[in-house]
Amino acid sequence: MRNSKILENWLNESTGPKQYLFLYSDFKALFPNLSLSAFKTLLSRSVKNGLLERICKGVYAYKEHISPGGLILFHVAALMRSNHFNYITLETLLSESGVISQIPINRITIMSSGRSLTLSCGKYGTIEFIHTDRKPKDLAAFLHYDSLLSMWKASVELAIEDMKNTHRNLDLIDWEVVRELI
Repeated sequence: MRNSKILENWLNESTGPKQYLFLYSDFKALFPNLSLSAFKTLLSRSVKNGLLERICKGVYAYKEHISPGGLILFHVAALMRSNHFNYITLETLLSESGVISQIPINRITIMSSGRSLTLSCGKYGTIEFIHTDRKPKDLAAFLHYDSLLSMWKASVELAIEDMKNTHRNLDLIDWEVVRELI
């Protein structure tokens, strides 16, 4: 059986609405005997033929199950930093909460125990990871888990604190709304 057919069959059997993103290394494990060159060709052809979509460097989506409703950036962030402590905060959280009036279009901001990084995900937008040394146990009271996004989310109070600690622009914050929410 051709490698492309093996990949397609595996994707059809192993994916669903909650499992549609894969790292380069996930696919490499399926084809341990392929040379690096042959493996890269397989992925490239799978993208060209429409089976996979390259979301960003090292991350691919099975096009049959790409999550609707703009959740893909959050899912990519959770996948890329699965070995780190991460939470949605800053402008993303404050915009969602109505604390700032400008809505970041196709950009999410996440505090992470990993290194700071701005990751372009093409037509889907940008993920901004901002490094934090803070520990989950110290922030537990200010976080809640969002299963739809597969990520932790900060409270408004923590997001404001993060804005100050990272020296972000506070001019867009509606302090009256903050007082009502905290």
